[in-house]
Amino acid sequence: MKNRFQKQTKIKSKIAFLLPIVICLIMAAVLWGSSSRIFSETQKRQEESTKNAVLKGAVQCYAVEGRYPESLSYLEQHYGVSYDKDKFIVSYEITGSNRMPQVTVIALNER
Repeated sequence: MKNRFQKQTKIKSKIAFLLPIVICLIMAAVLWGSSSRIFSETQKRQEESTKNAVLKGAVQCYAVEGRYPESLSYLEQHYGVSYDKDKFIVSYEITGSNRMPQVTVIALNER
């Protein structure tokens, strides 16, 4: 029979000490994994948004002028298309004045 004034066994005291540390480490790992996934999803959405903005500007130019713009800089100057040049490279390729341009957005800071 144990006396309440006896010392706890070493195993129980080690478990009581390590359990909160292990729980914190698990929670930190879950949080890190979630934030990584959120960052990746956000970057994909920014790429899609940038591509859609360029294409909408090109379609607006076609509707107003009857031709697609010759360059991305033309869209930036005359139709207010802008994007974060520190984060993305935008490839704008035309195949003719009456054909929809090919737009590709590439992220610069990929993990």
